[in-house]
Amino acid sequence: MLMSKKICKSHHEWEEVGHFSIEKFMLHERAEELIQSNRAMNFLSGIIHRSFHSSTSQYHTEIRQKGRVHSFNSNSHLEARDIEYDHETDDVIGHIQVILEEMVAERKDGTMWMNATLFQKWVENPNYSKLSEETKIPRTTISTHVNQAREYIQKELKKRNINYEL
Repeated sequence: MLMSKKICKSHHEWEEVGHFSIEKFMLHERAEELIQSNRAMNFLSGIIHRSFHSSTSQYHTEIRQKGRVHSFNSNSHLEARDIEYDHETDDVIGHIQVILEEMVAERKDGTMWMNATLFQKWVENPNYSKLSEETKIPRTTISTHVNQAREYIQKELKKRNINYEL
């Protein structure tokens, strides 16, 4: 970050340029090779210099956007209601995640693991037909395992004195 501050001559964007450049360096395909050969700082300084001083750099086009200023004329954001954060639901979701991790860890006969895995996939995409296409598992098998997982999770929640219907 000090190198960024020096290259940018303490311009108000020096910190943003530094973070942008570090991210680009970390994602670069030769980053590990450059670190091993002790040329990483030299390479990173080049990224910072080009990002800040070039009007065609990725930083300039993505962040500065060639001097374009985007205005926000609408007052609709002022009329939008705040969304209430539901602590109870968040707490229950945490408990369900723990139960799913326990189910995956058990692996006694593979059924619990299968139930947990398919339930997690179903939560991400609650369409049995699409899941069947993705996994090559019959729809009825998926729905059976998902329902078994739901029943098991429900029982475990009750054991833990948590009343919540899935």
